[in-house]
Amino acid sequence: MQRSISELDRRRFLRGSGIALSLPLLTSVVRAADNSGAGTGVRRLACFYQPDGVPMPLSEDPAYQDWAWFPHGSGREFQLTKCLQPLEPLRSEITVLSGFSHPAARSIHGHSNADQFLTGAATGPAGDYLNSISLDQEFASHVGDQTRVSSLVLSTDGGTGTPRGTHTMSFTRQGRAIPGDNRPKRIFDMLFVQADADAGRRLAVSRSALDSLLEDARSLQRTLSQGDQQRLEDYLQAVRETEQRVEKAAKWVQTPLPKVEADHLKLETTPEEPRQFLQTMYELIWLAFRTDTTRVATWQIGRENGVGISDYLARAVGFNLTHQLTHNTKEPGGWQNFGIYCAFLMEEYGRFLERLRATEEPGGQGSMLDNTVCLFGSASSAFHLSRNYPLVLAGGRGMGFEHGRYLNFGPAKPEGGAWEGGREPWQKEVTHEDRPLSQLFVSMLQRLGVETETFAGITGRVSEV
Repeated sequence: MQRSISELDRRRFLRGSGIALSLPLLTSVVRAADNSGAGTGVRRLACFYQPDGVPMPLSEDPAYQDWAWFPHGSGREFQLTKCLQPLEPLRSEITVLSGFSHPAARSIHGHSNADQFLTGAATGPAGDYLNSISLDQEFASHVGDQTRVSSLVLSTDGGTGTPRGTHTMSFTRQGRAIPGDNRPKRIFDMLFVQADADAGRRLAVSRSALDSLLEDARSLQRTLSQGDQQRLEDYLQAVRETEQRVEKAAKWVQTPLPKVEADHLKLETTPEEPRQFLQTMYELIWLAFRTDTTRVATWQIGRENGVGISDYLARAVGFNLTHQLTHNTKEPGGWQNFGIYCAFLMEEYGRFLERLRATEEPGGQGSMLDNTVCLFGSASSAFHLSRNYPLVLAGGRGMGFEHGRYLNFGPAKPEGGAWEGGREPWQKEVTHEDRPLSQLFVSMLQRLGVETETFAGITGRVSEV
C-alpha cells in the first residue's frame, strides 16, 4: 500500500537516510577539531585515483624489466620497477596488489570505469546509469559526525563530471556523485578560515529554508502523477541530507577552527603547475588529518580519456598531454615515457606517505601513517583494460595491516602489450578470473572499525593483508 508522505513522522524519516550533504554555505560555520589532533583510537582513510591505466609491456619486450608497472617477483621477494622506484624507501609500509577488479566493470571500456572504482556498481557501458555508495562514504557514515568535515572530496578537474566520465570517486548511498574541489585556496578556507559573526544567523536562515522546502514538497505531493514520484523522492532525499548537515553544523558553530601554519602553501596554484599543485593538494590532506578536521579523504587525480585540465599533469616531467602517453606505447621509447609519468605520481604519493610516517600520532601511539589506510590505484591496467587493477595499499599498521609485500592474485607475469589496432584488450575473452576488489574493501572497512561482511553485494575479505 502506498503511503502519503505527509503521513510520515518527519524526524524518523529524516534520521533514516544516514547521509550528509556538503553545503558550501555551511562549510565556514561547522566546528573545528581540537588542535592537539585525533588522539588514541582514531582511524583514517585516504583514496587516490590515477586514470588511463599503467605501463604493461609484454615480457619479451626490452622495456618489460624496467618499465612494467607491477613488480618482479612475489611475496617479500619482489623488485620494484622504475615506475614504482620512488616508493622503495617506503617498502616496509606498502603492499602492491594485482589480480583485482570489480566484476560489474570487467567488460567495460577503460574510459568508462572510474565511476565504479570505489563503488563496485554496475554503472554499465551505456544507457541507464545507477551508481551506489563509495568506500569512503561508507566509512564516513560511521565516523563523519566526529569531525568538522565528514569527508574531504578532491578532484584535479573539479565538480562531478558526467556519468561514465566522473571527476569524483565519492558517491552517496543513493549513488549521487559528490563534487570534488580542485581549488587549493577554497579548500584551505573551507578547512581553516574562521567563520564570521553572521554564521549563526545564516545557519538559522538555512534551517528555516529547509522547513519551507519540506512544506513545498508536501503540497506538491498532492498534485504529482505516479511517474513523478521518483523525482519527488530524489528531492526529499536532498532535503533530508541537507538537514542532517545543518543539524551537525549547529553543534560546531561556536568552536574555533584549528590554527595551522600556511605561509609555505601555494594556494593559488593550478594543474598548469603540476608538481606544485600535487604537493599542495597532498599537504592540504595532511593538514586536514593532522588537525582531525576530517578522517576521510579522496582525490581523483585525473579524469579518464584525457578530458579536462588533469591531462596537463604530464608536463611536470616534460611531456605535453598525459592521456597521449597511453596511446604512444608502441612508439620508440613509449613505455619509458609512460613509466616516467607514473614514477612522477609515485614520487608525490611517496612524499605524502613519508609525511604521515614522520608525524607522530597526536595524543596516540606510533605515526599518523600507522593509523591511516591509503589506497592508490586505477580501474584500468593495460590499454583500456578494466581488469587487474594496479593498486598500492599503504599504512594502517596500527589496525593490523601487514606490508612489505607484492601480493599477486593474477597471472604470474601481468602484461598487456601495446595496442596495435583491431579489438582492444577489454573486448577480448577473459583468460584469468580476478578477485573482486570489494573483498579488499571489506577487509579495509573491518580494520577501520566498520562491522560488515559485504560491499557492493560481494561477500568475503582478503585475509592476506
